[in-house]
Amino acid sequence: MNNVPFKGVIAYPITPFDDNEQIDIPLFKKQVELLVATGAHGIAPLGSTGVMPYLNDTDKEAITEATMQQVAGRVPTLVGVSNLTTERTVYHAKFAEKAGATAVMIIPMSYWKLTDDEIVKHYDTVASKIAIPIMAYNNPATGGVDMSPALLKRLLEIPNVTMIKESTGDIQRMHYLRKELGEEVAFFNGSNPLALAAFSAGARGWCTAAPNLIPELNLALYAAIQENNLEKARNVFYKQVNLLKFIVAKGLPRSIKAGLDLLGVGGGGFKSPIQPLSQNEIAELDCILSAIENEVYQS
Repeated sequence: MNNVPFKGVIAYPITPFDDNEQIDIPLFKKQVELLVATGAHGIAPLGSTGVMPYLNDTDKEAITEATMQQVAGRVPTLVGVSNLTTERTVYHAKFAEKAGATAVMIIPMSYWKLTDDEIVKHYDTVASKIAIPIMAYNNPATGGVDMSPALLKRLLEIPNVTMIKESTGDIQRMHYLRKELGEEVAFFNGSNPLALAAFSAGARGWCTAAPNLIPELNLALYAAIQENNLEKARNVFYKQVNLLKFIVAKGLPRSIKAGLDLLGVGGGGFKSPIQPLSQNEIAELDCILSAIENEVYQS
């Protein structure tokens, strides 16, 4: 795997805010430290979990620098640098590289539907301005663009586009990617409820916010896959699947913040228009986390 610095469980931190909707950097660093200390194989700030599209340039730079300071080279870092324009994407990619990021992740964001040629040029332009690897992120639900396997194959021809994150939630797509792009292609799963199936389809890693709440189970799933122990992998996955479904259904920033509050870590506030979970939803999450804790303790 040339220039692929990630494998395993890549954890997404949230972006916490104070009462004035300003980023709470001390709390963010505390949350990142917890992710590193509990064994995440990589840290990926400024994804959808980190509400990246809601942040201004100063916010993004502060989160990037805080991540590098807290991680301090202990695990690789994958910084989200996506923007509507190529110029701003280049700007944030160069900033992340200078700050010490291991790699950057880019999702093609659009208001008008982008053509394949426009997307290729977008990635190619950014790639020409930095030397670190790029992960191409396909998530039509958030980015508004569904990159076909044929397009992803074109992107992989760009020298430092070395990784693909697939978040369509279509397991057949993952099998097709492996079949069409070859065994050596490094693709990563971004669909939480498909974690087990994606590893079975050959995913090199799992990009997820779940380690904020249940790191031991997330890591145990990857370890079972590495051991080629499918029965153990299934058992571990079944213990966490209800939570994985919940955080996706209710929204990752809301769910993870509520979960961190329940666990006593502190999730911080939100940036409008995003609002917290309802009390009923928080109670449901509490039940799910308690059931997981009881089952893990009993086993």
